[in-house]
Amino acid sequence: MDRIHIEGIDPGIIAAAQQRLDSLTKPQGSLGRLEEFAKCLAGITGNRMPPLFEKKAIFTFAGDHGVTDEGISLFPKEVTVQMVYNFLEGGAGISVLARHVGAEVIVVDIGVDHNFDENKCLIRKKVVRGTKNMRKGPAMTRDEAVRTIETGIGIALQYAEKGYGLFGTGDMGIGNTTASSAIASVMTGSAPADVTGKGTGISDEALGHKVRVIEDAIALNGPNRTDPIDVLAKVGGAEIGGIAGLILGAASQRIPVVIDGLISTAGAIIAYGIEPACRDYMFAAHNSVEKGHRVMLNTMGLEPVLDLGLRLGEGTGAALAMSLIEAGLKIYREMATFDEAGVSKELT
Repeated sequence: MDRIHIEGIDPGIIAAAQQRLDSLTKPQGSLGRLEEFAKCLAGITGNRMPPLFEKKAIFTFAGDHGVTDEGISLFPKEVTVQMVYNFLEGGAGISVLARHVGAEVIVVDIGVDHNFDENKCLIRKKVVRGTKNMRKGPAMTRDEAVRTIETGIGIALQYAEKGYGLFGTGDMGIGNTTASSAIASVMTGSAPADVTGKGTGISDEALGHKVRVIEDAIALNGPNRTDPIDVLAKVGGAEIGGIAGLILGAASQRIPVVIDGLISTAGAIIAYGIEPACRDYMFAAHNSVEKGHRVMLNTMGLEPVLDLGLRLGEGTGAALAMSLIEAGLKIYREMATFDEAGVSKELT
């Protein structure tokens, strides 16, 4: 992680972007958050006239979780493998929505307990073959946790070099809402019951069991809130660490990154804990129905772009939000100013 440096946003560029927005042929502020997106992109890129995104990618990190041994999900861990194949064949929800917005889906095997063959849409960077059961001990060693973050950083730097200008994050891993809720509890100082939801759609009784599993894991492992890597290692997941690294790497390259739902935001809050400056390079895609998601967003001061009742993950919310973020950029770049259009400001 020594190879990255994240610069702060230049307030002068933000001010210049606001001036341009106010000069466009509309009442000031009338395009609401679309204007905010454009201004943020100017600050993130360090460019008063940010270019359109010719290449964009959603990185769906996949990993298995030992905590599935505790029966906290409706589905067995084998579904992780099956869904990775579905991504690679273009049949998943993220596959459809990424095509819709013109983004590539890059699947990252960072911790699946399965050996995948080579595929042009798959990055094989396995750090662990699934985490250990965090109710019995740490999910990963500290070294493994660091390696997951470094893997994500490396992927961000690689795709920045290839000319990708907009990143999205996604996830796949049965059991990962349990790990993400544990991270949310520790990193926000909230009780597990206040940040834990039904994940794949478990019953109320199963939800109570899931909360107890998280409570036991936190009590047993004692993750240190002031040390995000310790939290990731003890109650996190490989894909969550990869997402954290991708965010840090993207920020170091001044690339905006659109954060999906609960699991991606768990990665985001780990990245934020490591380097708070990376927050200014993030867009929160949506407000998940998983209640721990909003708690983490509030902790980081991020306001979601959308609120559609989503809880699928995979990067689906990120794909949808990308379209609106790009809409804001096109307004900023292509809409005429009052002077260019010969329109009197007094008429608006």
